[in-house]
Amino acid sequence: MELLTARQRLLSARRVAVLTGAGISKASGIPTFRDAEGLWKDFNPLEYATPEAYARDPEKVWNWYAWRYRKAVEAEPNPAHRRLVELEARVGEGFLLVTQNVDGLHARAGSGRLVELHGNITRARCERCQKRFPLPPPEAFNPPPTCPACGGRARPDVVWFGELLPPGAFERAERAFVQAEVALVIGTSAEVEPAASLGRIAHLSGAYLIEINPTPTPLTRLADCALPLGAVEGMEALLGGDAPPLVEDPGGKP
Repeated sequence: MELLTARQRLLSARRVAVLTGAGISKASGIPTFRDAEGLWKDFNPLEYATPEAYARDPEKVWNWYAWRYRKAVEAEPNPAHRRLVELEARVGEGFLLVTQNVDGLHARAGSGRLVELHGNITRARCERCQKRFPLPPPEAFNPPPTCPACGGRARPDVVWFGELLPPGAFERAERAFVQAEVALVIGTSAEVEPAASLGRIAHLSGAYLIEINPTPTPLTRLADCALPLGAVEGMEALLGGDAPPLVEDPGGKP
């Protein structure tokens, strides 16, 4: 009954905000960070994902990101990514997808109303002039890249621990979650701030909150519907089969 209610609420909503974390890309072969087989099991984030680590040893950091970049390019969007593209098309302008992921799979799947809170691993950013530009294909990539505008050395265009989010990114995300009728949080530990606050913000603003995650998180107790599933299985349970038509309001508007 809870799942049916969640499905009906999601499919009738005109304002939907979605937050995704590493769990949604796991089925595409992209490692997560915090589970038993996650990246932080073998790699210390303080050695690879901070400005200080990059300043100490840029070659070490770039080699790690080049490896992750290659994995991201080799990966393909999975059915959970594609279901969110379908949901965006259904909801229209009232939809926003906010992701903590840097793998670029949401954009490759076709998501357009998208905020990449933590940047994108397929791009670099010049340390001198701040120009962003795409990395060459992995087979032709020899880090570090050089800025095409000024010739300066470039860093990965991602947000490291201790850095600010891209200007305006969180404000846009927060606004969507405040205004959402339904908030959907998928595959995130709900531990990394400020992204972790978005589900709570939606809940406090009166949204119907749906969580899809195989293990409990700090958000689970607040969720109106918590599906203890992986992202693909959860999205299929929530949106599988032919979606019913949008529920009409009393005024007869679709």
